[in-house]
Amino acid sequence: MKKLLSGNEAIARGAYEAGVHFAAAYPGTPSTEILENLAAYEEIEAQWSTNEKVALEVGIGAALAGARVLVAMKHVGLNVAADPLMTFSYLGVNGGFLLVTADDPGMHSSQNEQDSRQYARFAKLPMLEPSDSQEAKDFVQEALRVSEEFDTPVLLRSSTRISHAQSLVEVGERREVSIRPYSKDAAKRVAMPANSRRRHVVVEERLQRLRQYAEETALNRLEWRRREIGVICAGISYQQVREALPEASILKLGLVYPLPVQLLQEFAAGVDKLYVVEELDPFFEKQIKALGIAVKGKELFPLTGEIFPNLIAEKILGKPLTVPPVIKADSEEPPPVRPPVLCPGCPHRSVFYLLRKQKLLVSGDIGCYTLGASAPLEAMDSCICMGAGISAGLGYEKGNPELKGKVVSVIGDSTFFHSGMTGLADVVYNRGTTLTLILDNRITAMTGHQDHPGTGRTLQGQPTVALDIGAICRALGVQRVQEVDAYDLAALEAVIREEAAAPEPSVVIVRRACALLDKSAKTACCIDEEQCSGCGLCMQLGCPALAREGRRIVIDAALCVGCGVCVQVCKFGAIMKAGEEDA
Repeated sequence: MKKLLSGNEAIARGAYEAGVHFAAAYPGTPSTEILENLAAYEEIEAQWSTNEKVALEVGIGAALAGARVLVAMKHVGLNVAADPLMTFSYLGVNGGFLLVTADDPGMHSSQNEQDSRQYARFAKLPMLEPSDSQEAKDFVQEALRVSEEFDTPVLLRSSTRISHAQSLVEVGERREVSIRPYSKDAAKRVAMPANSRRRHVVVEERLQRLRQYAEETALNRLEWRRREIGVICAGISYQQVREALPEASILKLGLVYPLPVQLLQEFAAGVDKLYVVEELDPFFEKQIKALGIAVKGKELFPLTGEIFPNLIAEKILGKPLTVPPVIKADSEEPPPVRPPVLCPGCPHRSVFYLLRKQKLLVSGDIGCYTLGASAPLEAMDSCICMGAGISAGLGYEKGNPELKGKVVSVIGDSTFFHSGMTGLADVVYNRGTTLTLILDNRITAMTGHQDHPGTGRTLQGQPTVALDIGAICRALGVQRVQEVDAYDLAALEAVIREEAAAPEPSVVIVRRACALLDKSAKTACCIDEEQCSGCGLCMQLGCPALAREGRRIVIDAALCVGCGVCVQVCKFGAIMKAGEEDA
């Protein structure tokens, strides 16, 4: 039976059919839907972990115990998990283990671009890369087989286009795989120097066997067509090359590390001109050139962003593709720019409005609230990575004494559990005085409303302990912990002013559920045109429900969720809840 599946859905289906017993992840676009789909299969225990490092470590334990395991994360999550990954390469597995990492060329939803293939080479682990949803499913099954045959963790690289694009997939039934017996083997699994020296030799021997596998596996295939042009590619680049150069011969790599040296040499000898098309790093190109093979790659194609068929045709054939427009434009006017904004009623909006008003230095973090850096709020000074809002906030204070008392760290509830707790402990231990605002909207909002340790629900909907953020902060040594409603502007402004000036670490938990989760009946706000001066102060909130029409300010009742923040901002009493104007 065939189904139309996204790459993420297909990866989950592949894990199900391959008999995976356990799966873990931390949500992050473009990988989030893998675990969400796995959670629907009763035969698999699936969980959100507090961060990617924990997800990998839990997965390692499950694999050593004998279960087949899948762990998923986005590319920056692999940075968080790199420490256990490097050692896991030495330990080997018991049950098969697959780590899926989803890269984001073009940075559609990420703070950087990076090429996860480098981790395969760094950790000396095999990596597979599918080019459509069918391969995404099939490669999961092959990866788990390889994992058990070669006693190794296996990486599978996806990308935004593969993860989210849909194509037809032949689905099958689940093959039950027994959990392998566990037996103690400290010499193999206890990573201390004496053991690891011996294990490093095993890793190098394994890599040699994997190189031979690369020559033989059907994951790598030659597609002979016209011999004037030959292209080496993998993943989504294969689809782009096929569209741009339908007559070209292709060496399609499904196993992207280690590379098949003999196959590369055979292909290079069989074509007149050889090219490599790969997004981001010249990962293939450098290794191919090291073999003494002449090939053109990054001298033609960029190191950044995505590579589309038009560019491939232009650089290799000397002319762009002629592609008819899907929709004929009725106007020559370009479409309006629609930058991302905080949703109407977002509880983060009031926080950044007040932080800007008080002219505080804001050390930001990863989440919806990163949009607090955008106009018109423009209240964030830096954003680095998950959890760095608190740590870098301390650094601002330590690096420049003149900033003491002016620094506020902002972090979300899910991010606090992910990697904020250690930063807060560092603030306390090293006698910092920074104020930390924990924006608790009761969910992991940016990636689509996934549960976390503070929500009281697991990935599979089971009730569990809801960790108390305030209690955790006090346990970490913070004496000053307050809670405030994000919609109460006066209380929020007062507590920020008070705690920012405090001579010791303080935490303010700003509570209000994500506006998209609050399904209670709401009364929209409206404008009293006679009272409105047109000053535009309310427009500084950046709420999509507010707009200026000439001199007038208007509220779109279809967008307004009635949070009432604009009511509190207006100095002329011109904004009120609908119905109150007649009261």
